[in-house]
Amino acid sequence: MAAFAAATLVPLPLLALGSVHGGAWLWAGLLYMALLSILLDQLLPLVEGDAAEGAEFPAADALLAVLGLIALALPPLALLGAVNPVLSLPEKAALVFATGLWLGQIAHPTAHELIHRARRAQVRLGIAVYAWMLIGHHASSHRLVHHRHVATPADPASAPKGRGFWRYLPRAAFGGFRAGLRAENDLRRRSAHPGPHPYFIYALISATALALAASLAGPTGVALWLLIAAHAQLQIHLSDYVQHYGLTRATLPDGRPEPVNASHSWNTAHWFSSALLLNAPRHSDHHAHPARPYPALRLPEDAPRLPWPLPLAAAIALIPPLWHRLMKPHLARLAPRPTDPSA
Repeated sequence: MAAFAAATLVPLPLLALGSVHGGAWLWAGLLYMALLSILLDQLLPLVEGDAAEGAEFPAADALLAVLGLIALALPPLALLGAVNPVLSLPEKAALVFATGLWLGQIAHPTAHELIHRARRAQVRLGIAVYAWMLIGHHASSHRLVHHRHVATPADPASAPKGRGFWRYLPRAAFGGFRAGLRAENDLRRRSAHPGPHPYFIYALISATALALAASLAGPTGVALWLLIAAHAQLQIHLSDYVQHYGLTRATLPDGRPEPVNASHSWNTAHWFSSALLLNAPRHSDHHAHPARPYPALRLPEDAPRLPWPLPLAAAIALIPPLWHRLMKPHLARLAPRPTDPSA
């Protein structure tokens, strides 16, 4: 737990001090988020130890709560820094970019963990974090669509082999919104007491976020909040793209897809980025056990593994020709070998 806490919390005082004073504090926070994980993962690349089966982590939920609350406080702080006359224009741009990185790389795994928890208060905090980033519907599409249809054409978040990220992005964004809405509407039709529509709650929280942005910095604040949210959302979609690219579930004789197994997610074992991302790179085990707390996630031996840390893989995916060329041999190793008819 100390590694998770240190990796996720250390950049926050740097960004907070940078929003007030700029200078070295701010650039240190940006370099931490943009480069440090990649450098440390390369220096000490693989640490594959699994937690003991059945181990409990009482501090895990406390860290999630702290990170969730910080995720709600960080965008307003960044807006105040962005209108701070002490900061130069490059420093303001660095603050906005670093904030988007923290939200996409740390707040997203935090909210992802929270929406899978059993306690209602934790789920609500996860929803609030996503809606604060103007992507509240991800709480519906991820749980109700992605986990059910992953690695099939019915999942907007799963990219087939050969589809570049920029072609994938519109379907992931708009298709995920629509698929989540259909799933929630289906649940409401089967419920005797449906209550407020989740999409109404998401819209209300997002509208509150934009109203806060306007109150802090006027139209500039709204524009910056939209920019920060777009940056965070881009990383959310990159994460889904990279972790399921080219992996498909076989179709059974009855026409249904085979059950989800370890072969339907890409994983990484790089130590620092795993701590930074709350073990999100151990993605196969998450799909097998969605309620398993992040410190207990394991690396199945038969799970496909990327050769790069997840943040570096996401950066490569931004350049589709490079991504396809580098991924081709890794996908080829996973393809079933043809049977020799002469054997």
